[in-house]
Amino acid sequence: MAHTDQSDQTMRRDLRREIAGTIGLLTDEHDFHAMRRYRSFTFRDHAVYLRQVEALLRARAAEGAHTTVALFDPEEYADFCTAAGLDADARASRARFTAELAAHGPTVPYEGQSLTDLLPALVDEAVRQATWEYTSTLLATLGNCATCGEDLGRAAFTRASRLLHRVLETAPPGSRHLVCSVFGHPEETLVAALLVDEETDGTPHIDEAEALEFTGVLALGLVTHSPGGLVMRISPPSGPDRIHGWRLRGYGLEPLTAAEVFDAYCTDVESGDLISPESNVDYCAPPDLGEDPLPPGHHH
Repeated sequence: MAHTDQSDQTMRRDLRREIAGTIGLLTDEHDFHAMRRYRSFTFRDHAVYLRQVEALLRARAAEGAHTTVALFDPEEYADFCTAAGLDADARASRARFTAELAAHGPTVPYEGQSLTDLLPALVDEAVRQATWEYTSTLLATLGNCATCGEDLGRAAFTRASRLLHRVLETAPPGSRHLVCSVFGHPEETLVAALLVDEETDGTPHIDEAEALEFTGVLALGLVTHSPGGLVMRISPPSGPDRIHGWRLRGYGLEPLTAAEVFDAYCTDVESGDLISPESNVDYCAPPDLGEDPLPPGHHH
């Protein structure tokens, strides 16, 4: 009988290692205090709460268990409970909401990193997801072109994809970091970043989710004719980094001169004050992207 109990315990322990868990994390003090209104939420100090979360993550990792960390938003949680008819002041409701986050919300896998590294990554992921949802929703509601009947959002996304492809295709070799900024939207400035590393055989390695978000922001800037720009920093295998830039103009990208790239990089956006240029960095006019890939006159 004892042998059977031991086998059961061993099996249960092994099964626990098979279960992928998700922890809903309250990243900032404001959200943490919003949860304190619930009697079943027993934590009273945010710093202590974060230490306990980190200890739990480490313990699970030591057992060989995989854990995903999700961003827990108290307002979204309250709305979720109202819509589902759940008691918000219940641990089971929080667990159910966290399970939803695991499937659809912003998450980051725990891989042994400290919370000081994990928290910013989780917030960045939440911003990225919100940006993608915002841009894709706007692109989907633009409707059709009054002249040609083409879906404006889809056409803009295709256009942005082509332009991004040309930017990467004409870039000198090296690791490339791109940032696209679009101004003048109600949600504030939209910013998307894309890191493109080169494999050993020279082929680019691109994160698909990052590329979709980047293309969506660029597409929205193009189709709404919003002010904005695209900057690319290239870190070659040897020699100084190179920085190129374009402004969004009409339905395309207009190259910045070397002096304009320098000004853009060496001026504080908020104060207008000059910033010292980085050492071992060249500010350059970008390579020619070639002919406009759109047919003549086909500009939305």
